[in-house]
Amino acid sequence: MNEDNRNLVLFAVLAAAIIIGWSYLAPTFFPTPKRAPAPITATQPGAAPSGTPASPVTGPVAGPAADAAAPVRDRAAVLAATPRLAINTPSLKGSINLRGARFDDLVLVRHRETVEKNSPPVRLLSPSGTDKAYFGSFGWQTTGVTAPDKSSVWTADAPTLTPDRPVTLSWTSPEGARFALKISVDADYMFSVQQSVANTGTAPISVRPYGLVSRTGLPKELDTWTNHVGPLGVFDGTANYDIGYPNLQGEAPGFFARIFGTSAKAGENYFDTKGGWLGFGDHYWLAALVPDQNAQVHSGFRGGAGGVYQADFASERTVVAPGKTAGQTSRFFAGAKEVGLIDGYQDQQGITNFDKAIDWGWFRIIEKPIFYYLAWLFRLVDNFGVAIILLTITIRLLLFPIAQRQFASMAKMKAIQPKMKAIQERYKDDKPRQQQEVMALYKAEGANPLAGCLPTFLQIPIMFGLYKVLLLAIDMRHQPFVLWIRDLSSPDPLTPINLFGLLPFHPPAVIAIGIIPILLGISMYFQFKLNPAPMDEAQKQVFAIMPWMLMFVMAPFAVGLQLYWITSNTLTILQQRMLYARHPDMKAATAK
Repeated sequence: MNEDNRNLVLFAVLAAAIIIGWSYLAPTFFPTPKRAPAPITATQPGAAPSGTPASPVTGPVAGPAADAAAPVRDRAAVLAATPRLAINTPSLKGSINLRGARFDDLVLVRHRETVEKNSPPVRLLSPSGTDKAYFGSFGWQTTGVTAPDKSSVWTADAPTLTPDRPVTLSWTSPEGARFALKISVDADYMFSVQQSVANTGTAPISVRPYGLVSRTGLPKELDTWTNHVGPLGVFDGTANYDIGYPNLQGEAPGFFARIFGTSAKAGENYFDTKGGWLGFGDHYWLAALVPDQNAQVHSGFRGGAGGVYQADFASERTVVAPGKTAGQTSRFFAGAKEVGLIDGYQDQQGITNFDKAIDWGWFRIIEKPIFYYLAWLFRLVDNFGVAIILLTITIRLLLFPIAQRQFASMAKMKAIQPKMKAIQERYKDDKPRQQQEVMALYKAEGANPLAGCLPTFLQIPIMFGLYKVLLLAIDMRHQPFVLWIRDLSSPDPLTPINLFGLLPFHPPAVIAIGIIPILLGISMYFQFKLNPAPMDEAQKQVFAIMPWMLMFVMAPFAVGLQLYWITSNTLTILQQRMLYARHPDMKAATAK
């Protein structure tokens, strides 16, 4: 490999290390400064918040303004202070607040907060006035009749909502109009909400149904270029990952976002669309509104004082004649981003691009088959770490012909290194002649420096796809492997920096190098040793420290990712040794 190609490969490796590591290290060393939040002006039903442009299709922005941040109180006390409808399903436990008809108390019983046996289930929704308030609700903007609001107390026709027993909530306005919410839930995470209004008066009334999701505060996870965390949705069939929490608080898109193109803007971000969905996505969790897929809606996001964020939609206004009833059905997803379940909702319930709730990225066509094969292996062996190893072996076997071609080219380049060094020494003052002689040597020996690089570029989509699968799949969360590895989705907890926990301190993540990252560095060291050694002394030094630098870069990543990398490196080393065993002339030429 000549000097220019070596520099190209070196640049690619350094760029990958910087890009992957930056999103993890930047918040520690360069935290984003906090900006003053943009206030949300309280609105009456049917009125647009201050500064909100009217939509030519559906009029003012959806729903009421988000709740202002309330003083934080004990959750148990807040829950006990209001009448509630219990929720009991195989996947969810919690309740609906009958004051305001809010979905504001929900835990995911199939997922735990930590790996400890007594760990509580993951809490997704929490009522207003508690820490990290997070809730959804459905209502109406009205003209000619009083609409129910967050203080209205609804009546339920049953004490508990189950997959086998839908519940209808009802409320009657002072004018006599009857509002109803018929709520059903499946065995997983999808609620169906049928909103209806019966006009019992003598004059027509105008109603406009809406739905909203409100959350206070930011999630623990960071929004990175590999996985979007924050506001997301599908508008007119296109998934939007551009909008972040800082945008909703008045921060304009950054320099690189503007260069590469973005639909986000500072402040409110609203769209007139048909179908689709919207909500807030964390790394593994999602709360999303799903309007009627055939209805034209005005939907989007906004933020308010105290770190309050809201996603909402509103349908077109409907005039309800005296003695008539009007209604619509929407859905509300609140649960885990389980791939098979998300895909099932998209295919069986016709939710447009619902699978894009998981940020697969450009290589989704590769990543989805890899995920389903990994899930099959997991069911087969019942150990996610072993499944990762088997998946890596499978992919390496599929790429074996390409890898063999690459290794053969690299070995041949390594074998002619002495001759290339002699040419460079002989013509060190005559660069044009040096290049001519090197090209003649390539031709005589049948070597091609690009042949070793091209297979690498062909493998990039597959390897990156595997990386994304392990990054995104909730199936790896809290899965044990062996010995001290109790959670493959977390960094290795055992580090010699504090003598494996004997010293009473926890080192910072940037230096908390665990056993698995050390094994990763060792595997990369031996892999680099088998590659053609660069002739330039400076490059030799860079390649000598590269494995250990990448060890530090990869240390904060999930053990599952590191396990994949170690397995891949080990297979690469074995393939290289196999190549030399099959072609002893190359090894002899290298030794000579």
